Amino acid sequence: MKRPAPNDKICAACGRPFSWRKKWARDWEHVKYCSDACRTGKYTAARRTLGK
Repeated sequence: MKRPAPNDKICAACGRPFSWRKKWARDWEHVKYCSDACRTGKYTAARRTLGK
């Protein structure tokens, strides 16, 4: 029987909701970003260049 996934979180960079993943099982409390692009700041930099 599978355990239910913990609550979704909101990405600190893009503001989109993201779900728990098995690779984040050990440190889910510390996960803030939905992807590497958001974590490194590339997503927000791209949004600034596009003017959004």
